[in-house]
Amino acid sequence: MKRLAAALLAGAFVLTGCGLSTNTAVPFTVTPGSIQPVPALQGVTITVGSKDFTEQILVGYMAELALAAAGADVRDLTNIQGSSNSRLALKTGDIDLTWEYSGTGWINYLGHTDPIPDEQGQFVAVRDEDLAQNGIRWLPYSELNNTYAFGVTEAYAQQHNLRTTSDMTTFLTQNPDQAVFCVETEFASRQDGLPGVQKTYGFPTTEVKTFGTGAIYAGVANGTCNFGEIFTTDGRIAGLNLRVLEDDKKFFPQYNISVVLREDFYRQHPEIEQVMQPVAMALNNEEMIELGKRVDVDGEDTAIVARDWMVEKGFIGADTA
Repeated sequence: MKRLAAALLAGAFVLTGCGLSTNTAVPFTVTPGSIQPVPALQGVTITVGSKDFTEQILVGYMAELALAAAGADVRDLTNIQGSSNSRLALKTGDIDLTWEYSGTGWINYLGHTDPIPDEQGQFVAVRDEDLAQNGIRWLPYSELNNTYAFGVTEAYAQQHNLRTTSDMTTFLTQNPDQAVFCVETEFASRQDGLPGVQKTYGFPTTEVKTFGTGAIYAGVANGTCNFGEIFTTDGRIAGLNLRVLEDDKKFFPQYNISVVLREDFYRQHPEIEQVMQPVAMALNNEEMIELGKRVDVDGEDTAIVARDWMVEKGFIGADTA
């Protein structure tokens, strides 16, 4: 049995490069399930990172549990603020493994402006280019595709007959006073965010308010804004009775999730792929919406939700208290 790595640390320590610190441990003893100990990973130190929103923290914990079951000494660096910091932490070696989205890789990291509509085509393109240019290895992608969309309350959508982003554009062109948007700071300036989608559809924005991810959903639900940037796998869609407006012009890129790590680290420990791939293949949008709802709507602890899912799927043993 192995305890998640950060539990073994006497205290947080500062990592190099980004000046990041390890988080408090997830206090579970991890026993093998279908993920069995891998001799080549016994005692190997692996620092797992994630970005700072619920889905990323969930999959970060899943990775930690899987790797701990395989025998690695896991260090927890989930909840890194922002895509750029997460990416930098991976490139500089502050973290060894994280989960990333094909659309983010293609647009944000590789600098492309036009997404590839086919999800496999998008993944293959980002996988090959990121490896060639940056030495970053993308493992085979998951069905989980967490792309962007605009959300409104179900009542507002019914009142104004809104089902697609084109419907929203028509409505706001006629009623520009209603064009109040809540978005994240990054989304407000990213090419695959508000500037690009506004150019594609041509809708006005009378007021744009920037909030953290969670505050956007609450802002839409309580009327602070009429339209909000949302993620299509977020549990608060169901929990707050929101409607996702269809991206009928297919502006937003595909955002299939994949485990990523530096190529040098992958070559040293290729066994990581066999450990992580079953977890990636078990994830999908429906699973994540339910997991996210448990955290963001029902108020359950993120680590416990991740652990329960890993046990339910049989990846780790049930004796993890």
